[in-house]
Amino acid sequence: MGRKAKGYRRKTRSLLKKKPRERGKVGLSKILYEYKPGEKVVVKVDPSVHKGMPHRRYHGKIGVIVNKKGRSYIVNVTQGNAVKEIIVRPEHIIPHAEG
Repeated sequence: MGRKAKGYRRKTRSLLKKKPRERGKVGLSKILYEYKPGEKVVVKVDPSVHKGMPHRRYHGKIGVIVNKKGRSYIVNVTQGNAVKEIIVRPEHIIPHAEG
């Protein structure tokens, strides 16, 4: 009998999968985009970049940029009634289109 995996990326086989045309390196414009504090972003985990990857529970959630920490950003994301502060690299966030 095999034991159940309890790793950080468990149950992400379909969630963290890219479509064939999305595969390859991340574009420079995505990495170099400067986010301002108070800006709304969508946490979209990029499975090809392992550094600064948030937990899968935040995938698809909308958060607010709080600050910059090195190359990463501190993002406030609501989870239920709690507001969580996560540290995410720019490869894993995209600007939120308002309206």
